[in-house]
Amino acid sequence: MAQEEEQTLSDFSELSGAAAPGVGESEAPLPEPKIDGHGRSYATGKRKESIARCWIKPGSGKVTVNGADLAAYFVRPVLRMMVMQPLAAAGRDNQFDAYITVTGGGLTGQAGAVSHGLSKALTRYEPALRPVLKQGGYLTRDDRKVERKKYGRKKARRSFQFSKR
Repeated sequence: MAQEEEQTLSDFSELSGAAAPGVGESEAPLPEPKIDGHGRSYATGKRKESIARCWIKPGSGKVTVNGADLAAYFVRPVLRMMVMQPLAAAGRDNQFDAYITVTGGGLTGQAGAVSHGLSKALTRYEPALRPVLKQGGYLTRDDRKVERKKYGRKKARRSFQFSKR
């Protein structure tokens, strides 16, 4: 009986060894790039209450947000860095021009929405960049929002000050 068990275990190891090279050889094909007639890719990014519509096309690296230059719209360097992180992670810093319209929320939420939209547009233009952007966390939508105010409370969770007398 012990020999039969050993024989079956060795059979399994041979089977798994034979199947492993076949699995690694053929990977799933990349999806087709989604590029419109003007040579652009489009994506929508969201963060908090902000929504960013992003169009990218090959160019010199000029980023326009709501008709203004990136540095004029996002004055704080941290926000500009947040916006440009997906392009830097993909190694496409000065290779794409971006035209972005963003509405709603504050500047921080808008910067997050633009970053999300740019990374999605990059993956639609170049599907091979998806693993790099996914690993960096740029394709994941940050779904945190402001909690609503409850009745009987001063804010969402803050109670009124308690006094015994």
